[in-house]
Amino acid sequence: MTQTDSPVTIGQPWPHTARRAARGELEIGGVLLPALADRYGTPLYVYDEQTLRASARAFRQSFAAVYPRSRVVYAAKAFLTTALVRIMRKEGLGLDVVSGGELFVGLRGGMPAAEIAFHGNNKSARELGEALAAGVGKIVIDNDYEISLLEALTANRGQPAPAMIRLNPGVDVHTHKKISTGMADSKFGFPIADGQAETALCRIQSLPKLRLVGLHAHVGSQLFDAEATVAAIDALLDFAATMRDRHEFVLEHLSPGGGFGIAYTDADKPPTIATWAGLIGAAVKEGCAARSLPEPMLTVEPGRAMVGPAGVALYTVGAKKELPDVRTYVSVDGGMADNIRPSLYDARYSAAIANRDDPAASNEVTIAGRYCESGDLLIERIALPELREGDLLAIPAAGAYTLAMASNYNFAPRPAVVLVNDGQARVIRRRETYEDLVQFDIDE
Repeated sequence: MTQTDSPVTIGQPWPHTARRAARGELEIGGVLLPALADRYGTPLYVYDEQTLRASARAFRQSFAAVYPRSRVVYAAKAFLTTALVRIMRKEGLGLDVVSGGELFVGLRGGMPAAEIAFHGNNKSARELGEALAAGVGKIVIDNDYEISLLEALTANRGQPAPAMIRLNPGVDVHTHKKISTGMADSKFGFPIADGQAETALCRIQSLPKLRLVGLHAHVGSQLFDAEATVAAIDALLDFAATMRDRHEFVLEHLSPGGGFGIAYTDADKPPTIATWAGLIGAAVKEGCAARSLPEPMLTVEPGRAMVGPAGVALYTVGAKKELPDVRTYVSVDGGMADNIRPSLYDARYSAAIANRDDPAASNEVTIAGRYCESGDLLIERIALPELREGDLLAIPAAGAYTLAMASNYNFAPRPAVVLVNDGQARVIRRRETYEDLVQFDIDE
């Protein structure tokens, strides 16, 4: 399955190991994509293990270099399998989950419960009970309802359960409104400005079986500058200093979230991981010094920035529809059921032919999905070489918020996931079958 004669490196937004092999085929991790398509079919999601590990190490080492009291936790919502959890654990990362299901996968994948933080804006009593029973490192409290649930669930505990409180700092960000989470009008967190955060903090501190250890915020996703994150850090530290003075609150842990952006196209120029680390680390150090606060443990929560660049979606080209003076549609065998982001967020992607040489682009086309929705367009307009039936089309930067948000719309089985490294490929999630689609049906 390997092909390495005179490869040509591609670069962003592709995985680190992406090459154009001697005969023109694309390869990742030393494995030819056409060979993967022949063996496993399409649609297929291919993850490069070297890119995954390099991203994890870069985050951990960059933050440790500028702020030694730091830890990195992988945000499971971006994409999750037990194999991925094992990789993150081996690279020294913790895990950030938002549901009982993610908690289950994290524990099944070998992540110690103490290295897991449980987020989410509407955790159920069952999920909170599961988190407490597992002994997760922190429960991040999002609202008054959760405080009441935890008060009841922890009443008979021995040791207090560690908790953080999610705050809404009222910070606007330059990203799509559906992935902006730190503004005043948000379903997440306790607003600082109107006093709700202070009231919640006092209530948590009054409960004997909860121990409030820190503050959390997350202002948005796919961010390309640190201005909003730094503003959120300042807001959190202001709040911490005020709560120290009024209520003897001790800030042990601080998390400004994640949301670090990635390149989806050649035009995208996100900051480097080292840049993010330098700006965030300096903001915490300087902010604590200015307020006479001891430096807390700093936790960052990258998800997209960890797995997004490692993943490539591979499709087979099918129907072609030309509308003179309008556009040309080229359909592939996947679409919004495996990647809802273009339909949901107007997300933009690049693409390349994977099974043959990719000469200079000469045709503007729309890459359409196979599902029965007019909005099922993976790429609205892109210049590509002439696409033929049976060609393989590869879309890079597809590792995050694709399969994590996938569905069985039109009763399509979800794709397989393959991990590649050093010329070897292994399935880490098998392709669903038609039998899988009816396994939960009850026909009496």
